[in-house]
Amino acid sequence: MNMTEDQLQQQALGWLASLGHTPLREGVELECKAAQGANGQGEVPKDFWPTYSAMANAHGGVVLLGILENAGVFSVAGLNDPAKVRADLFNNLNNPGKVSTNLLSDVDVQELVLDDQTVLAVRVPQAARKDKPVFLNGQPLGNTYRRLNDGDRKCDDDTVKRMLADQVQDSRDTRICNRFGLSDLDLESLHAYRNQFASHKPGHPWVGVDDTEFLRLLGAWRDDRNTDESGLTLAGVLMFGQWPAIMECAPLYFVDYQEQPDVPDTSVRWLDRVVPDGTWSGNVFDFYRKVIRKLTADLKVPFVLKGDTRVDDTPIHQALREALVNTLVHADYSDRASVRVIRRPSGFEFRNPGALRVPVAQALRGGESDCRNRTLQQMFLMINLGERAGSGLPRILASWRGEGRTLELTESFEPYDQSVLTMGWTPGKTPGKTSEKTSEKTSEKTPAGIHRLLRINPHMTIADLSAALGKTTRTIERTLAAMQEQGKIQRIGGDKGGSWKVLK
Repeated sequence: MNMTEDQLQQQALGWLASLGHTPLREGVELECKAAQGANGQGEVPKDFWPTYSAMANAHGGVVLLGILENAGVFSVAGLNDPAKVRADLFNNLNNPGKVSTNLLSDVDVQELVLDDQTVLAVRVPQAARKDKPVFLNGQPLGNTYRRLNDGDRKCDDDTVKRMLADQVQDSRDTRICNRFGLSDLDLESLHAYRNQFASHKPGHPWVGVDDTEFLRLLGAWRDDRNTDESGLTLAGVLMFGQWPAIMECAPLYFVDYQEQPDVPDTSVRWLDRVVPDGTWSGNVFDFYRKVIRKLTADLKVPFVLKGDTRVDDTPIHQALREALVNTLVHADYSDRASVRVIRRPSGFEFRNPGALRVPVAQALRGGESDCRNRTLQQMFLMINLGERAGSGLPRILASWRGEGRTLELTESFEPYDQSVLTMGWTPGKTPGKTSEKTSEKTSEKTPAGIHRLLRINPHMTIADLSAALGKTTRTIERTLAAMQEQGKIQRIGGDKGGSWKVLK
């Protein structure tokens, strides 16, 4: 929950003003506490701290101190000595024996006055990955909470351990799987990858090395100089492994593709399904190869030439590839949920096991890359799939949100941690008919398209705009130059690391 100081005051005053008109309701982002203390002078109540932990470990929220609840009815009790309550709050926040980390600054605690009564509005921000879990009493196990609906729920030990692993491990897929070697890999998968690598990077020095050296260079095999361990990494087993080896290294790993009807039918749960069933390797690379064909099987491709070569691709194809790769490289393969991809007539759904490493708004805005499985990410990058600059979701968003198509990213913690990217077609249109609209003749004018995309994501590059609009990079360059001369956009910063400002 990201609020400026003014926004916090406006939101909290709105809640307080509602007391005299409509019932105030606590929820996932709002909690009210009387905070009167034993002597009526005001103090931070004991039950504030589980709420602080819970909101910090979820999506943040606001706690109003000085609001009294009686049988579901809220009223302003006020605080006689708000300065004392504020001082008590920050003293405890800076006591590691009380709470693991202080996420608040002075601007996060505001005094608000209603009917001559002072209330403290405390904004609890969402904790960054390296601050989670936010826990109490010096011990994470048994003292970590998460906000679910309007309550503070104690996290089980497995959830806390996953938070701790995410906190200390920038990449979760680099650990060596002891005593795993080439015999645990599906060589057909590995060689298919190598062929794709050689096709994309002809003449690359890695093309001619043997399999073991190729795996080492790719990060699928690692030598640990500190422990003298040597062998396949988790990334190597996930990407190219045989099913029995994957199950030993990642017992909760499961990948699932389903084609479903829009209308639930108990007699037909799916029309097509791909799961590890013993007929194929079950690894990440083969899952990608099987599923991307099914996702794009009946998408019509407009006749577009690049020079003398037909380009059999559209922004829709690109968005679906990005979404599938994004799901596979960000998944927490130690979590209880599966990787699940669903195709319906109305659109697509991509589910990641594991919570997001950055807030939803930041993920959609881009500019900050925090991939859970960086070696897997690099493996896909080496065959020209995915991205590493924090622009994956913004690129998907820009490519997809055309002609009324919808995109939504959500994160939830029940019944397990997961994030879901939902990509919907325009209501009433079929995938084939929608994709026809991406041709040069029927697409929106280039300046209008650039204007729309830069409002969504001002960090888009010329290559991003070219992919999203189906135009050549030269066309994009000329249009950007013309729009700058017309005073419609302005470049802030250099070619690398800069951004665009839409002026009119």
